[in-house]
Amino acid sequence: MAKIGTEPNFTGRWRAFAKAVLKLGSVPIFAALLQGAIFPDHLGTYQRSAPKTIGIPDQELYDEYGLEATESAEYTSPDKKPISVTAWRLHDSTGALALFETRRTPGATPSDAAQLAVHTSDGTIFVFGNYVFQFTGGMFDQPVLNELYTQLARVENAPLPALSTFLPQDGLVANSERYILGPVSLQRVEPAIPPSVAGFRMGAEAQFAQYQTPKGLLKLIIFDYPTPSMAREQAVEFQKIPGAVIKRTGPLVVAVLNPPDPDAAERILGKINYQANVTLNEPTPQSQAKGLARMILNIFVLAGIVLGMCVVGGLGFAGYRIMSRKMWRKEERAEMIVLDLGKSTGGK
Repeated sequence: MAKIGTEPNFTGRWRAFAKAVLKLGSVPIFAALLQGAIFPDHLGTYQRSAPKTIGIPDQELYDEYGLEATESAEYTSPDKKPISVTAWRLHDSTGALALFETRRTPGATPSDAAQLAVHTSDGTIFVFGNYVFQFTGGMFDQPVLNELYTQLARVENAPLPALSTFLPQDGLVANSERYILGPVSLQRVEPAIPPSVAGFRMGAEAQFAQYQTPKGLLKLIIFDYPTPSMAREQAVEFQKIPGAVIKRTGPLVVAVLNPPDPDAAERILGKINYQANVTLNEPTPQSQAKGLARMILNIFVLAGIVLGMCVVGGLGFAGYRIMSRKMWRKEERAEMIVLDLGKSTGGK
């Protein structure tokens, strides 16, 4: 009997099926598969209209970000103007950060709607966990937003990567940041860096940004590696790229390719420094005093327990003696042996 994996027709059919699945990425059917039920029918006084089909502008890039579902809808209320809202659910909060920075327009201004939020010319874009929301024509008030948050599926609220905090703020071009998760997003912002040099296979991620210098725009990328030794090895590979200015600090490798102003590049690189925070659990005088007081208290507690056991034992023995006398009334008394030492055998 032949095994399933070795049947002649099975392999051919499987390859044909795999090719058909891959082709789905270029047809509307694949987009329809991403239409997840994100929005509820009712939110406060708002009523949702029929979901709308959303086009994916860069399918390969969105796949690298970890796009799982997307949906767009319009909400109407009797006493409020209509609101259009689009949502993208990513695999994790890092993918949401990457998508947020990609969809943020150059002229966007900061918003207090969330930790990652901006106002655009026609609405607001912000991040909630692993979701990216884009509101147009208005925005829900906070109670309605909270109601929406409680009905979202598969919410992931992991902390955002701290890599963007290493970007110097002086000369930073607003909204130019792009988070890089793999070869596709790297190719979109800096195709001169080969993916093999970036080392995404080792778990590397990167933060891209542009800086305004007297001689033109400067493109800077900070790569983050799991360990400093990995960063040291990759820094050697980065230095082989023509026109690259490289700096390594801890697990970070900072790269600037063909800077229009080498001096400005050196000044920016000099501001990026990794400092490891090491916490030593050494006892402090206050903790030592608390430990001594706790030990003395434990000694008194132990002494009290022993004293209490002695009292209970004594009372129990006394009770036993009293009960035994009442039950038997007579108690055998041991005869006392008296030695009449005053008399002698030869006395009068």
